[in-house]
Amino acid sequence: MEKLMFHQVHTPLFALLFFLLQFSSLQFLSMADYSLPDKYFINCGSATNVYTGQRNFVGDLNSSDSTSNSISFTDQNRVATDSKQSSTASPLYQTARVFLHNSSYEFDIDSIGTYFFRLHFFAFSSISTPTDLSTSLFDVWTSGFSLLLNFTAKNSSDSPIIKEFLLSILNPGKFKVYFVPRGSSFAFVNAIEVFHAPDDLIHNTALHVTAAGSTNDSYKGVLSKALYTIYRINVGGPKVTPETDTLLRNWVPDSDYIYKPYKAKVVTQYSSSPDYQPGLASEYSAPAIVYQTAQTMDINSTSKFSLKVDSNDFGGTNVPFFLDVVVDSDNSGMMNIKIGPRNDSPVTNAYLNGLEIMEILETSGSVPTVSERKNKHLFLLVGSVLGGLVLICLLAVGFFLVFKCRKQKPVENSDWSPIPVFGVGSTHNRATEGTINGSLLPNFNLALKVPLAEIVSATNNFDTRLLIGKGGFGNVYRGTLRNGQKIAVKRSEPGSNQGFPEFQTEIMVLSKIRHRHLVSLIGYCEERSEMILVYEFMEKGTLKDHIYASDLPRLSWKLRLDICIGAARGLQYLHKGSAGGIIHRDVKSTNILLDEHYVAKVADFGLSKTGPLDETHVSTIVKGTFGYLDPEYIRSQQLTEKSDVYAFGVVLLEVLCARPAINAMVSGKQVNLAEWAMLCKKEGTLEEIVDPSLKGQIDPNSQRRFIETAEKCLQELGADRPTMDDVVWDLEYALQLQQTAMRREPHEDSAVDGLPGLALPNVQRLPSVSITMDESDMPLMMDDGSYVKACDVFSQMKMDDAR
Repeated sequence: MEKLMFHQVHTPLFALLFFLLQFSSLQFLSMADYSLPDKYFINCGSATNVYTGQRNFVGDLNSSDSTSNSISFTDQNRVATDSKQSSTASPLYQTARVFLHNSSYEFDIDSIGTYFFRLHFFAFSSISTPTDLSTSLFDVWTSGFSLLLNFTAKNSSDSPIIKEFLLSILNPGKFKVYFVPRGSSFAFVNAIEVFHAPDDLIHNTALHVTAAGSTNDSYKGVLSKALYTIYRINVGGPKVTPETDTLLRNWVPDSDYIYKPYKAKVVTQYSSSPDYQPGLASEYSAPAIVYQTAQTMDINSTSKFSLKVDSNDFGGTNVPFFLDVVVDSDNSGMMNIKIGPRNDSPVTNAYLNGLEIMEILETSGSVPTVSERKNKHLFLLVGSVLGGLVLICLLAVGFFLVFKCRKQKPVENSDWSPIPVFGVGSTHNRATEGTINGSLLPNFNLALKVPLAEIVSATNNFDTRLLIGKGGFGNVYRGTLRNGQKIAVKRSEPGSNQGFPEFQTEIMVLSKIRHRHLVSLIGYCEERSEMILVYEFMEKGTLKDHIYASDLPRLSWKLRLDICIGAARGLQYLHKGSAGGIIHRDVKSTNILLDEHYVAKVADFGLSKTGPLDETHVSTIVKGTFGYLDPEYIRSQQLTEKSDVYAFGVVLLEVLCARPAINAMVSGKQVNLAEWAMLCKKEGTLEEIVDPSLKGQIDPNSQRRFIETAEKCLQELGADRPTMDDVVWDLEYALQLQQTAMRREPHEDSAVDGLPGLALPNVQRLPSVSITMDESDMPLMMDDGSYVKACDVFSQMKMDDAR
């Protein structure tokens, strides 16, 4: 429907027009009782809220916000994050939800009426999918209307595309919007708005005008159609953004549309707010700034607006005050709207304040079929025969669990003893350092199982005051068992990006291994559909917290070296000391945790991969965290232990420079720490980005060896990177260089270069497998890692061939 909105408020020039239009029975009285709703404004593919203008876009993964509990979406989707998050000013367009099959969003609607429905699209390159969102091709349906057909967002790389519709929802309950990929392509959306409009904003009857200009009978049934906004123009005025519009609309200037602009004159009608009168326009018809400016035409001229429209479609115009006109568009693809005074009018000029044009969308049959169950099974079948075997194995395990659960004591029985956690002292022997517990199934079903009642008691029924973090799996609580042991409880939340696969992987990995530098799993709980993991509590938090992400005192250089060595030993054990080898796949400063003695322990094994590391691991979906992903892994999708080595190299740079792996607050080459640090090293300016708090602490030789180690870890090809055995050795060498410098007499030179006679410490290469090493003689001060979303699977690395 083309709505020609002719806004002129409180001027005697329109006295006759006022009189005529008051007989059109268009009432706007109910607008006085309207207030802008606070839902739904959805930030798709994100767990965080984004506030922009008058709107609070709630992350569709934010289970703590009540709004997200009123929406849902089908399972066959992925989350995408912009690989260059600084490319857009608004964080609203840095994430998206990607649909590979027919999928839908569902909203709870509790009142009937006309609703604004807006879809936001901003195409970016995503490493998580991995894909370029500009290559998408899809349809969008809702309530029997095909809103978008063969839609692509390839032109949205500079600014977002916002598609606006007005829909009548006649029955409360569920409102669904369907995303239907075309062929083998996919669909996506960055943000969605669904909110109630004023009841009288759109009227059911309008004057019908043919393409030739003749007036026929009234057009009835406007509210039974879907209206698609094509143009919204502030005639004679500036651009109006949603922040200043009463219904969050965009209005553009008329300069691109007015024909022969020299025949029109821009005037400012009012400097104060319009004087709204009952039965006429209200503050929701258009914002005040639209009413306050206009184009004026005298008796000898007219002003014509030329606008592109779809041929052979219905359109409509809405002329203030309150005349709705439905116009048939012709085959030209253009619509010309002429504004001028009548020849017989006593008024010698005319005004136009604003113009809206909407296309009427007819019903298009039934909506697409979305079958979650069918899609899930198709996804498994397409995988391989191995996928079917895995499904059978899971069913067998499920029956086994049910059988065992029947023999378990009831929840109220808390007669349970946790598995002891290895201490941090130096009295344990070498075998204790890296023992492997028995077979997986007994641990998975019996030894590690914690009664729900015990966890509820330890966390005071999941008291929010004990909440210490929130990650991809769910909330993390601090707790204390009845025996006084402090624990960290990670509880799965509905809508989180991690679920049973990560839950199972964490149990399977940590139930098989014990190591001084790996966070210990105390137990798990799956009662009453819960998925809960219980760990030893890490008193000092994450490594990230102690180097740049908090107000905590900064760590000394020696302590940072100790922490890096401990974390490296944990990864060394995973790669070589555990049965079959384990690739962590999510190494980062927030996954390195510190206990009360600053002993470092690697945490969060939900994405880890087990198996012989002499074989290539093929992953169809790249997993990891933005800024730490191995570029070779991204290109080839072949996972090896060298991907952990690359990520650890990024951690080393964080430790040295006290900067995040990806910093969206800066621009250019400084965004990606790995790229920037290596560039600075090449240019000889790396010293300028070292953490200022370390000034005067670092021995130059220790620093040089540390930087060389990080550089080797960050080599483009995995074959050129060291093993974690080599990394441990290099870091221990850097530590000994630092300790030697600290023990020197004041008169001794602190430099090594140029002093060939200086005796360096006798450093022996240590064994390559950590379980055979005695670590009691090495200080092990480590940092801890926080719990973060496993769906953050993007990197800012420079990779020309990456998809």
